[in-house]
Amino acid sequence: MTSIVFFGTPEEAVPTLHELAERYDVRLVVTQPDRPKGRSGRPQPPPVKTEAEALGLEVAQPTRSEELIDVLGSKGPFDLGVVVAYGRILRPEVLVVPAHGILNVHFSLLPRWRGAAPVARALMAGDTMTGVTIIRLDEGLDTGPVLTAQLVDIHPSEDAGTLTDRLARLGARLLVSVIPGYLSGEVVPVPQTDDGVTYAEKITAADRPLDGIGDPTVFLARVRGLAPEPGAVLRIDGEPHKVLAARIDGDPPPEGTWELRDGYPVVPVGESGVTLVRLQPPGGRPMGGDAWARGRRRTGGAVG
Repeated sequence: MTSIVFFGTPEEAVPTLHELAERYDVRLVVTQPDRPKGRSGRPQPPPVKTEAEALGLEVAQPTRSEELIDVLGSKGPFDLGVVVAYGRILRPEVLVVPAHGILNVHFSLLPRWRGAAPVARALMAGDTMTGVTIIRLDEGLDTGPVLTAQLVDIHPSEDAGTLTDRLARLGARLLVSVIPGYLSGEVVPVPQTDDGVTYAEKITAADRPLDGIGDPTVFLARVRGLAPEPGAVLRIDGEPHKVLAARIDGDPPPEGTWELRDGYPVVPVGESGVTLVRLQPPGGRPMGGDAWARGRRRTGGAVG
């Protein structure tokens, strides 16, 4: 049976790991170290580790590239490697460890949105289409040759969380469908074109503020691209709130204010009003805008 080393960390990597474990000998799962999470600050295992242990697979969590190379040497040989959102760039000496190289499930239609945050950047840019591309890794940043790809339309109601979930399931199925042909030589990777290259830079704190955006389409795109985490941020009554869902809704309230309409807070963005459908106050839980408004017991306030 084909032996595989799998590299992945977050929830979106779990569907691929599950599909591979059903069909191949996943000899080793490599994931990031446990990290502090939540208010307790206690280290929590990444989703891939939890899934791997449930499947009875061996897990390694190296902290340095040298440690990773040692682990691979001791657990190999491997026929194939697979990467889904591992969170670390693999060094050239790692890429050649599996006999057939390492395949990557990337959540965009390469060469558009190479890099760390393809789903968020696609939504923030207002893209109406995206997809999944299966490539063989090389030493560049998502520049490797393409085995296959599948385009999908982005639904108007999707945010980064729901779109990532959909692409993760699609990517898992696409990968396992192409592996047999790749291993047999029937599927030959095709070099990427340089036409249409864009880069999906990692999301930073500078991407999150909504204050000062004067275009409601840009406002909504940022909300969708950053929901549910880390969340786009708007100051309401002097406090930073995560805005998790919104819609364009009629004329704007007076500049610098929010007001209630049909039980929901509405804020001015350029020439339009924007209803805050779902938000999260500081220190609180995500909630509907109507529930938030009931808790405020006010009909308006300051924004921005």
